[in-house]
Amino acid sequence: MIEFRKSLLSSMCFLLVSPFVQAADPEIHWPSGWQVEEVVPDGEAPGKPQAVSRQRAIKNDENGNTLMVMELTGTPIEAGHKVNLQGVLLEMRKSIQKDFAQGGYQSVCSKMHPSTLSRLEALETTCVITENGRHVLSQTLVGAVDTDKAYVFSYAGQAEAYEASKAEVGSVRDSLKL
Repeated sequence: MIEFRKSLLSSMCFLLVSPFVQAADPEIHWPSGWQVEEVVPDGEAPGKPQAVSRQRAIKNDENGNTLMVMELTGTPIEAGHKVNLQGVLLEMRKSIQKDFAQGGYQSVCSKMHPSTLSRLEALETTCVITENGRHVLSQTLVGAVDTDKAYVFSYAGQAEAYEASKAEVGSVRDSLKL
């Protein structure tokens, strides 16, 4: 279970270095019972204003083991820069698959398909992670670009928790204001 938790957290860590982070915090309503964190990038003081804004919510079981993680990241886009959203999500997906493969897991990801994130058109992909043919984890990446900001909403969890948390994830996505 520790190895699984490491894999779950390492896949989420990719978002820590992702180029998608935002200047002003979006309005997001996390589900009750989830542990909410404001994530501060390494090397930055918590009170210091930052271009990077990341918010994360974690759902733990009664023993404190991580079942699900949701995270929203975003970054300002330089004037005149065009974000290749599909390319960025493909790289994120490839990194997730590589990280899990190094841990002895197999993964299959869906093709990118149109979606929405708040009021924005988005692209979405979901990866199913297996170990010896047994479904152990699912992770979804949703990316969107606004005129001056880019966003990634990611959620991942153990197979059963992922399915059981779909309504909570949907509620967060529906209430999100970017």
